[in-house]
Amino acid sequence: MTGTYKMAGKVIEVTSLYEDVHRYCADYRCEGEPDITVKITQEDIDYERERSARTDEVRERKPLHAPDHLLERLAVYRRIAETAPQYGIFLFHGSCVAVDGQGYLFTAVSGTGKSTHSRLWREMLGERAVMVNDDKPLISVTGDAVLVHGTPYNGKHRLSTDISVPLKALCVLQRAEQNSIRRISKSEAFPMLMQQVYRPADSAALAQTLDLISALADRVPLYRLGANMDPDAARVAYEGMK
Repeated sequence: MTGTYKMAGKVIEVTSLYEDVHRYCADYRCEGEPDITVKITQEDIDYERERSARTDEVRERKPLHAPDHLLERLAVYRRIAETAPQYGIFLFHGSCVAVDGQGYLFTAVSGTGKSTHSRLWREMLGERAVMVNDDKPLISVTGDAVLVHGTPYNGKHRLSTDISVPLKALCVLQRAEQNSIRRISKSEAFPMLMQQVYRPADSAALAQTLDLISALADRVPLYRLGANMDPDAARVAYEGMK
């Protein structure tokens, strides 16, 4: 089964073993000559199963035993993420909301509350706030422009929009009793950026990714937000970054 989709401005042709991934990506379907070609084999699916098992073991949790068609979704996005850096694009773990056409990207360790905080922004700002991607957006760096892009890989709540917006600010989110925000340096933000970016297995692609992350940190204001997840946390964050 083959389908063609557009993500981060690139046409991606996906050939899969199962139909599920094409339903999953249906909102991004397009036509045209592909920039990136992804062809999934059973070996790709087996790799995702083995990787998931290792992760479960490290985190000391019960294995999920996901079916092949769900693992194939992961395999497709991994293939895209491995190829994307040569086009100035990388995969990042975070939740991005656009306000008045500009993107605000929140990142944090899992379980901190990125999605909850993005929801507070939408509740506070109403129609002015649009979810770009709630989990794993693609980010492109071209010259001085840094854009964040919606993709179908958007978390358990399936919150995303097929749009691309300039990245206004990137915020490292932490839990705190009191809401506060401050500007941070590239060196202070870099460990979290490296933790949250997808790091390709190919050494050349990894080097390109490091360059892209460094360029993003040079061009986009970086912040650290301490938030208690009360509604006022959204106001503090927005006022601090807008």
